[in-house]
Amino acid sequence: MAQNFLKPLTACFGKPVAENPTQVMIEAAYGQLGLDWRYITLEIDPADLKAAVVGARVMGFRGFNCTIPHKVAVIEHLDGLGESASVMQAVNCVVRRGDELIGENTDGKGFVEGVKKLRDPAGKNVVLLGAGGAARAIAVELALSGAAKITLVNRSPERGAATKALLDDQLDVETELVTWNAPYAIPEGTDFLINATSVGLFPDVDAELNLRYETLQPSTFVSDVVFNPPQTHLIRQAQERGCETLDGLEMLVGQGVIGVEYWTGSSPDPQVMREALEAVFAGE
Repeated sequence: MAQNFLKPLTACFGKPVAENPTQVMIEAAYGQLGLDWRYITLEIDPADLKAAVVGARVMGFRGFNCTIPHKVAVIEHLDGLGESASVMQAVNCVVRRGDELIGENTDGKGFVEGVKKLRDPAGKNVVLLGAGGAARAIAVELALSGAAKITLVNRSPERGAATKALLDDQLDVETELVTWNAPYAIPEGTDFLINATSVGLFPDVDAELNLRYETLQPSTFVSDVVFNPPQTHLIRQAQERGCETLDGLEMLVGQGVIGVEYWTGSSPDPQVMREALEAVFAGE
């Protein structure tokens, strides 16, 4: 029987990216599905992003993920966008379809699927910290899931205004924009508090969000998109105050499941993927 040493390739493009554990969970998914595929983590400077996409195209990559700082910049180098990425104008998952590289966004879907396992966002008030690619993806999916109001809290008023305009123009949800230039007091009646910034991401694990934590109520559901470490300062503060929490691993796994489905056409077991990540963070 002939051997085939040409392995299908997928990857993660980002910078910095050495601390990103996506490879662990994706290759665990490939193993669980019985697929002899590879996933490689690649540090790509923004100035080299166009060349990296050309390289992925030439080398026959089945797809790749984009993380900070490439989620928006990659769009101009692709052949088209899927519906979600087109609305959000942010891409975290590129899929080869025929001869074309198509940008998709699985961040928001992955996040909301994890949230819905614990609490339904329909009719609820959300405070969303950040207004970048991940924040836009989450905001869109929360709005589509029926959230009543989304308050965007962001340091840059320009970026915040752009995300607010996207929601106001395309979705039926009440929005508010707060410029984050002082310690933020979490309003009473906040059902969901979500950190969609990179504050606290390894190696800056001691970085703290500019929040008045004493205003956090036990009834608020708190989530953080930072996955390394899973127990961020925000998650720890929320748990100390009796809040229900969701760590960044859940979003990472959720969007990873959808990405594997896009690339391979098969659905992996999310528990296998999460356990692979937990083993890494436990030092196993």
